[in-house]
Amino acid sequence: MKRREFLHKGLVAGGTFAAAAREASGATRKHAFDTVSLGPDKVKLSRLAMGTGTSGFGGASNQTRQLGVGGIADLYWFGHDNGVTFWDSADQYGSHPHLKEALKNVQREKVAIMTKTHARTADQMRKDLDRYRREIGTDYIDIVLLHAMRDGNWPEQRKGAMEVLSEAREKGIIRTHGTSCHSLAALKTAAATPWVRVDLARINPLGEKMDSDPATVISILKQMKRAGKGVIGMKILGEGVMRHRVSEALAHALALDCVDCFTIGAENRTELADLVQKIPEASLRGWPS
Repeated sequence: MKRREFLHKGLVAGGTFAAAAREASGATRKHAFDTVSLGPDKVKLSRLAMGTGTSGFGGASNQTRQLGVGGIADLYWFGHDNGVTFWDSADQYGSHPHLKEALKNVQREKVAIMTKTHARTADQMRKDLDRYRREIGTDYIDIVLLHAMRDGNWPEQRKGAMEVLSEAREKGIIRTHGTSCHSLAALKTAAATPWVRVDLARINPLGEKMDSDPATVISILKQMKRAGKGVIGMKILGEGVMRHRVSEALAHALALDCVDCFTIGAENRTELADLVQKIPEASLRGWPS
């Protein structure tokens, strides 16, 4: 055996033994395909969500610009075959038609679809729900979020949209609703607002592209969990800042008991396969408390 092969096999074996030791000590091995029951409405979805909004703005994103409808559909099929059944989209990303294409080869009830809206009034929200369902090709949407809340007074500003989403949940048009937050004030309001059943929150160990430092954000996410809300993590890789520290970023997210699941925007099959492969080991790595 060549020395390089010997060293590689030794490292693999060492990693396997270390992982086994951590499991024996009580650490829980987690997977991208684990089923999570999110929030009070118990929406079933995979621990990892496939994001489509990397640099998402103006009705496009890295995924939609680079992959197109067929390419994203193929990426979703690949993810589905690997147990990743949580699909993350938004009107702002322009990714609804891509989901519609993906649903041609996947049974609707086998995936959980999340999208986001900038609607403020009741009329805007009704029109968005009708349009979104046509664009995606579905009778219902699992999760609809008020997108990128920044003002701490957002419940007053979005009252009409919130009332329509509550009504839609009662009618089964959507399964649950909530917010994505882009400021500390908005995040604090989301934690204190009973209407919020699910929150999409920015979290990573470096504090990159977040609403505050990790400790502050985590304290608010814990408050959300105590209130029974579902928490979805985003910006896990700090919008690419931790691209070369993926295992570290995953270990941090997986160690947080205040984060139920998280979304990451892979841009090709290789990146998605790498995430799926790294999550189990990262979950056993732990994170300093």
